[in-house]
Amino acid sequence: METKEAATIKIHVTGFKAFHGVPENPTEAIVSKLKEFISRRGLPSGVSLESCTILETAGEGALPMLYQVLGSGIGEQVIWVHLGVNNEGQKFAIEHQAVNEATFRCPDELGWQPQKLQIIPEDGDISRSRQVIYKSLLFSPNSNFQCQKNISTNFFLGRFVCNYVYYHSLRFAEKKGHKSLFVHVPLFSVIDEDTQLQFVASLFEAFVSTS
Repeated sequence: METKEAATIKIHVTGFKAFHGVPENPTEAIVSKLKEFISRRGLPSGVSLESCTILETAGEGALPMLYQVLGSGIGEQVIWVHLGVNNEGQKFAIEHQAVNEATFRCPDELGWQPQKLQIIPEDGDISRSRQVIYKSLLFSPNSNFQCQKNISTNFFLGRFVCNYVYYHSLRFAEKKGHKSLFVHVPLFSVIDEDTQLQFVASLFEAFVSTS
């Protein structure tokens, strides 16, 4: 009798370019170096890192590339991991939800500054939110990440570019049966680059026990 192989978990990762106030975005460095890091470290059986993409730090400006990579996700278990920086953060923050509102505190990198704008008008009121599927995946006992004290969950993402991108991703994921997660990371001056790369790799490992 043949044994059916477990479906491969296919992971796609995005980060952002530099933006006003953050001339060196750690997510750009992480995403740029992630494939090489993973090739040396390895991933659990059944998990593959499919793509690493750096987006414009702009609402509408990020969408063409975002939807191009979202559309490339094919498989039974597809997970989107979006990384953004919180330049005042002290921990890794797992974002709990995204809200159907764009209110940018300052213009994005392409000069757009919407105020109380519905991201997807047909979704209704700006208070409409979409919830993250993995609510506590990093606290799995099977996760090898040894700095769980540096992980928190966040219920208020804000209304800037990160929320804008995450709302689109969660909506797309719901339609396709995929999963989407947004994680804010601190600056490298708070948590160094190598530790952040280890964190992202361990995040992938946690998916195995929660899928």
